[in-house]
This record gives sequence, C-alpha cells and structure tokens, in this order.
Amino acid sequence: MLTEDQIIAATVGERQPLNSTIYLAPYDPAWPSLFTRLAKQIHEALGDAILLLEHAGSTSVPGLSAKPIIDMVLAVADSSDESSYVKPLEEKGYTLRIREPDWHEHRLLKTPEAEGNLHVFSVGCKEIERMLLFRDWLRIHADDRLLYEETKRELAARTWKYTQNYADAKAEVVQEILARARRSQI
Repeated sequence: MLTEDQIIAATVGERQPLNSTIYLAPYDPAWPSLFTRLAKQIHEALGDAILLLEHAGSTSVPGLSAKPIIDMVLAVADSSDESSYVKPLEEKGYTLRIREPDWHEHRLLKTPEAEGNLHVFSVGCKEIERMLLFRDWLRIHADDRLLYEETKRELAARTWKYTQNYADAKAEVVQEILARARRSQI
C-alpha cells in the first residue's frame, strides 16, 4: 500500500485527489477495439522499440465490469531511459503522469483522447508476467472473475482519496487469485 507521500512523489505534474467512489462500467465489447486503436498510435510512435504491447487490466477480460480505462502494458529495453519512448509518445498526445524508479522502474502515461493508461516496464520485468497471468487466469476462470468483480464492487462503493488507494485495497484478492494461477502452472 502506497502512502499519500509516495503517491505524490511518484506523480509527474499536479496530483488531483479523487475524494469519491469508483465508477465501474459493465463490460463493453468495444474495449478491445479501443485497445487496437491505441496500440496503433503507440506502434506509430515507437516502432521497433516496442518489445511487448498487451491489453491488460479489467477491460481486457470479457464479461468483467471495470473502470472504463484501457490499461496497456508496454515493454521497452529500459524503462528508466525515458528519452527512448516518452518524447515520441508525447508527440502523439500522451502525457507522462507516474514515475516509480523504486518499483520496477515503472512509468505510466495517459492516452491523449481516450481513457487509457500505458504502463511501461523494462522487458523481462516480473510485473509484466504477473499482470498477464492475472488477466489470462480471469479470462478462463469464471469463479475467480466473479470473486474479483464482487470485491471490486464492494471497494468501489467506498470513498477514496486517490484511485491508487482503491487499487491497493484490491491487493489481497489479487494475491489470492494469483496464488491459484501460479499453482496451476506447476
């Protein structure tokens, strides 16, 4: 769980508190098409610098309610080398909003016209593996998809100072589901 000071320190630009509940939309079958459009922009900006680009997060799981924000995971050679990807993305309208050098050298850019988050990591980062394992597990395990959605609904009804606080509050159920997914890989 991130403290308020950590949230503020990781933010590029002014941090706007949410001080509200979280809106969860019913699954929208247009979300994969939106990802495809955003992926095209990213490919135009970065070309061969893209080592992996995937639709991740709840909008990538058919049938799962979600915040209507397309989460994408991008792997580049070195995510700490912002000069290799941030400027070309900014030229497409993306905005660097999060810089977390102490957490997998994670960077987050907001998309220009649609609600989207581009999570950038270095190729081979274990967080990419974790995100994609969670997505893939939820796609084929309806029981855990339902558990996750019920947990999200309960938490979304609460008032959160920052969206990150809501994300952190889901950590326990995410770890529980990931433990099952990892056991199945053995």
